[in-house]
Amino acid sequence: MKHIRSIYVFCSIAMSVQGWASKLPEERELTTNFSNMSLRKIPADLTPTTTTLDLSYNLLSQLQSSDFRSVSKLKVLILCHNRIQELDIKTFEFNRELRYLDLSYNRLKIVTWYSLAGLRHLDLSFNDFDTVPICEETGNMSHLEILGLSGAKIQKSDFQKIAHLHLNTVFLGLRSLSHYEEGSLPILNTTKLHIVLPMNTNFWVLLRDGIKTSKVLEMTNINGKSQFASYETQHDLTLEDSKTSILLLNKVDLLWDDLLLIFQFVWHTSVECFQIQHLTFGGKVYLDHNSFDYSNTVMRTMKLEHVQFRIFSIPQERIYLLFTQMDIENLTISDAQIPHMLFPVYPTRFQYLNFADNILTDDLFKQPIQLPHLKTLILKGNKLETLSLVSFFANNTSLRHLDLSQNLLQHENDENCFWPETLITMNLSSNELADSVFRCLPRSIQILDLSNNKIQTVPKEIIHLKSLQVLSLAFNFLTDLPGCNHFRKLSVLNIEMNLIFSPSLDFFQSCQEVKTLNAGRNPFRCTCELRDFIQLEKYSESMMIGWSDSYICEYPLNLKGTRLKDVHLPELSCNTALLIVTIAVIMLVLGMAVAFCCFYFDLPWYLRILGQWTQTLQRIRKTTQEQLRGNVRFHVFISYCEHDSTWVKHELIPNLEKEEKLICLHEGNFDPGKSITENIINCIEKSCKSIFVLSPNFVQSEWYHYELYFAHHSLFHENSDYIIFILLEPIPLYCIPTRYPKLKALLAKKAYLEWPKDRHKCRLFWANLRATIKVNLLGTREMCELQTFVELNEESRGSAISLIRTDCL
Repeated sequence: MKHIRSIYVFCSIAMSVQGWASKLPEERELTTNFSNMSLRKIPADLTPTTTTLDLSYNLLSQLQSSDFRSVSKLKVLILCHNRIQELDIKTFEFNRELRYLDLSYNRLKIVTWYSLAGLRHLDLSFNDFDTVPICEETGNMSHLEILGLSGAKIQKSDFQKIAHLHLNTVFLGLRSLSHYEEGSLPILNTTKLHIVLPMNTNFWVLLRDGIKTSKVLEMTNINGKSQFASYETQHDLTLEDSKTSILLLNKVDLLWDDLLLIFQFVWHTSVECFQIQHLTFGGKVYLDHNSFDYSNTVMRTMKLEHVQFRIFSIPQERIYLLFTQMDIENLTISDAQIPHMLFPVYPTRFQYLNFADNILTDDLFKQPIQLPHLKTLILKGNKLETLSLVSFFANNTSLRHLDLSQNLLQHENDENCFWPETLITMNLSSNELADSVFRCLPRSIQILDLSNNKIQTVPKEIIHLKSLQVLSLAFNFLTDLPGCNHFRKLSVLNIEMNLIFSPSLDFFQSCQEVKTLNAGRNPFRCTCELRDFIQLEKYSESMMIGWSDSYICEYPLNLKGTRLKDVHLPELSCNTALLIVTIAVIMLVLGMAVAFCCFYFDLPWYLRILGQWTQTLQRIRKTTQEQLRGNVRFHVFISYCEHDSTWVKHELIPNLEKEEKLICLHEGNFDPGKSITENIINCIEKSCKSIFVLSPNFVQSEWYHYELYFAHHSLFHENSDYIIFILLEPIPLYCIPTRYPKLKALLAKKAYLEWPKDRHKCRLFWANLRATIKVNLLGTREMCELQTFVELNEESRGSAISLIRTDCL
């Protein structure tokens, strides 16, 4: 019990220190903590700028006058839970800014007073004083607000010295109480009086005087039998004599008769709110409960919290009726393990009922209860099972707030529910409700908590909850966000800890009014279906509660643990229509590009050339060098365009025929049964030399470029002097198309003979040409003549002449 008291007072001190800290001037505060360090004396090296010094829970036994001289700016000093026996307040004469001084839980017996005018909080409770340590100097502390005292004897004369002080709180922490002079407490001028009694202390006279003293009275450790005379001697207290409106009794352990006397005594005082915490009662019953006088009271609120029953003979029904017949506005009986509650058969004026954390069952609602003024009902933490029964009970009330959380509630589809139209707040969390609960909800509900149930979906055929603004469906088994077709005014939705993988678009389309959404801690599947949900946070102003730490990918495995805000889902890969349009545009662009290339770079021509070149290479690979030499029948193959045929026939051929008799011309030596390309290849392969008559018209002729191209590739099988260029007319560079880079390369690499415009130079030109093509053609002539002879014998009537028209001259 002592340990509990210590915790209570220390928490009060901590709260007071925090309060004083908020009132201190806004300057840099320095806190020094030496608590719980087994110190036997005050440290000598205290920082001069220290404003808060904690020396609690040490072994200090005395204070010296010089201990705190160096900390002149000290404002808060905590010395509780030490071994100090004597105190001279003058020790703090140099600490003129001191506002908070705590010396509780020491061994103080003597205090030598010195006026600390600025002190506001002084705690001398739980010490070993024989009498309350108050003197004239104490009365001079005009700024004092909170005063903690102790003493084995309490007398009027002690409190008279501070009667003129307007105190906020007086705390009497008593280790022992051997004498109390009746009428001492009412001398105090305080708003709140808190008395912690020693064990087995007669509390009656202190309770009586305490009610006359302050507006708020709290008494701790009420136990033992009354040592005063009978209750009748205390019954003369009137409303005019009492001041207390709020009475709190904490840690009460009494016989039922004593507790009943307290209720009856308080009932006729000025107390409006009576609260008992940690109540234990029992024993034999001697008083008649029917004699309780419910008249002449201002009581409005009764609270019994954390109640334990001892075994006693009185039926519990009589206890229930004792409280329900009080007919006050607010009644709380929580954590009392009561299995049932009875109400009078007549209407009562209860507006607030709290029976939380008991073991109430559905039997509570099987008897008619008349509570027409009831606005708030709290039944959380019980054993209720049928939701429809609660609705029938509530329908006869003016209920606005209903808490049915932490029960065993269920609802079947065939059960009807009837709720009052006044109900606006409903807590059904932590039950066993399924999807059918949505068919048993009040239409007027505005705030609804269905968290921690067994809900899997929100049915589409449900009652329209047109007023619903706040909905919590956390800790259920939903696989999707609910649409708002039935909740048009919904603004806050909590759906965390469900089984939502990918929220559907129905939520975004129907829930336009939702301003706050908590959907964290769901197993999100980070695919394209989740893209709109991720974008929702980007385009809304902090709509998502817990974003982004509570929004984590669960699937796929490569993204597990990744926050949704870090997942990149491109629009192109998620929008099928956009993807199709993009592919179509790309295909169109590529088609246009191919068409442009075909037009500008003549790609079909290149493709045809590539095919023909491939066929040629295959033929060449199958033909040996001896076969190639065996096919040679002409000395020269002449390639030219039709525009230059006059010069070829009248100038070139006559001059060549003087030396070379075997000349191949395309118009005389092409086989009509073969393609142009095959004829070109045949003529080139059957000729030792190839002469190309170059002119702008030759370059622009596509057919003749075939000849030039394949003649160039024959160089891979013959020597480098195979091709002879005759430049008949100058060819500007712009006349050579870009698709003929090999022609440009050949012109750049090969020397060519230029036809002179001056006729006097023609003789030199022909000499150079004959020297260029001059080779030993003896074997070639013989082979040509032999082959011609064979062909003439094999073919009938000059077919060789008509087909070949070679005329090996």
